[in-house]
Amino acid sequence: MSSTRRWAVLATVSAGLLLISVDMTVLYTALPTLTADLGADATEKLWIINAYPLVMAGLLLGAGTLGDRVGHKRMYLIGLGLFGCASLLAAFAPSPAVLIAARAFLAVGAAAMMPATLSLIRTTFEDERERGIAIGVWGSVAMGGAALGPVVGGLLLGRFWWGSVFLINVPVVIGAVIATVLVAPGGSGRSDKPWDPVASAQVMVGLVGVVYAIKEVTQPEFSVTAVALSLVAAVGGFWMFVRRQRGQEYPLIDFELLRDPRILTGVVAAGLAMFATAGIQLVLTQRLQLVLELTPLHAGLLVAAFAAGSLPAGILGGGLLHRVGVRPMISGGLLLAAAGVALVLPFTGSGHNWLIPGLVVTGLGLGAAMVAASVAIVGNAPAHRAGMAASVEEVSYELGSLTGVAVLGSVLTAVYTSTVTLPAGAPEAAGSGMDAALAEAARLPADEGAALVAAANSAFDNGYILTLVIATVTLAVGAAFAHLRLRGHRPTPDAETAAHGH
Repeated sequence: MSSTRRWAVLATVSAGLLLISVDMTVLYTALPTLTADLGADATEKLWIINAYPLVMAGLLLGAGTLGDRVGHKRMYLIGLGLFGCASLLAAFAPSPAVLIAARAFLAVGAAAMMPATLSLIRTTFEDERERGIAIGVWGSVAMGGAALGPVVGGLLLGRFWWGSVFLINVPVVIGAVIATVLVAPGGSGRSDKPWDPVASAQVMVGLVGVVYAIKEVTQPEFSVTAVALSLVAAVGGFWMFVRRQRGQEYPLIDFELLRDPRILTGVVAAGLAMFATAGIQLVLTQRLQLVLELTPLHAGLLVAAFAAGSLPAGILGGGLLHRVGVRPMISGGLLLAAAGVALVLPFTGSGHNWLIPGLVVTGLGLGAAMVAASVAIVGNAPAHRAGMAASVEEVSYELGSLTGVAVLGSVLTAVYTSTVTLPAGAPEAAGSGMDAALAEAARLPADEGAALVAAANSAFDNGYILTLVIATVTLAVGAAFAHLRLRGHRPTPDAETAAHGH
């Protein structure tokens, strides 16, 4: 294959990866607008966000083996087609329920594409040096897309309606399909490779149970029965999955991998990094728009300060990792990120520009930690488990994002509803969430509306501060875990090789 064609393949799979990663965060700036247009309540808002990472996390492990079976080029094309159709459905969704379903449909397409992007890179780039550069570009696109999501959402909302954040996917999908057909290497796959859809369903049951329990327990008057049933479903789903994997000749995940403390630490670090990234971005974009009344674009640009730190840290960290080692970079990165989040706290009432230094520091720490976590996972897995290790890495990112949004988003809502003190005569509906309070305030006389908005802002900031404290403590605990767990472990030759090539 010619050099031009190889790099054209990289550009093609990067386009699909960019769609996947941007869609993880593009709704953060669009959420207040679409909430008002569709009349979504606080629970529906969180499901609109969470449906995407939840379904993707459940399908990723199985999607990799299905790609081995049917061929990764075919799998990538199928994923692009599903993603394009789901984008159209989401763009014109008439209700929160339809939008939630469309987001789940988007995740099916994303899960089909994501393992195929790495697999196509591996089969296209035979030279190790070129492959290392290509995988480095892959990682930067994934990280940059998530950081750019809020900016893309803000730019589109400045001129168009909220559905445009999905509609813009369609021309990219069409271009990627044409390019894939023309330049990507073929391959019919191996029909002898097993595929286990039952295991994916078991994981999905477990994840839905956990997320529903989190959302329910943070309600002002939650149902003990509903929480108990959700937890039973979660435990049952995960237990059946683990039991099934241990009895399979070709499991989706070999739990022996997690006995290696370097791999386990990498999985935990990657998950915690995404927990903080997704949760903080969601909470912060809501506050910037709902409390500080910034435009979606302004809010997106401020949140993109994460990228100003994470992108250079990821690139430099990859080059220095073989000298520094995984342990100090993971533990130091998470600790630096915790310090960055803590730096944001004192300036809650001091104007939005004071956020930037804290977000840049947080991005620096998270970028370094995520690169080191990737090396710890992929670089220390046996050669015959490299593909499985890559899937585990991707799942850890999605689970981290999922739990970050579920936990911090639910805490924000719970604190608001429990601490808001409505002025006399204010509608009770204003106590359900900040969006509802602003909508009700707009219908009241000026003085009464201003009093309601002030009360709602105060309650929202209570929740905002608590979510930042939780994120800070979580990252600090992760740093301590990595420091202790990797004590006595030095970089291995495999890890050093991965550092240069990932």
